[in-house]
Amino acid sequence: MKSMTCKELYGACDLLIHGETAEEMMENSKKHGMEMFSKGDQDHIKVMEAMKHNMDDPEEVKKWMADFEARFAAQPED
Repeated sequence: MKSMTCKELYGACDLLIHGETAEEMMENSKKHGMEMFSKGDQDHIKVMEAMKHNMDDPEEVKKWMADFEARFAAQPED
């Protein structure tokens, strides 16, 4: 299991998010983001809107995924 903060996952807060794999970590981060969005948290909404804009470009998505996977791999096990 590895842990990263929401901010380390390109988010807006210091909540620790956990995952056994990069995919699980991304899914848990997404769930947290959607929860904060539904609560109307403006910091998270701003970050999500910026990220959504970047996800329209397939090359940006590839770059983001490669960066995230490298950062996940570098994280120590809990």
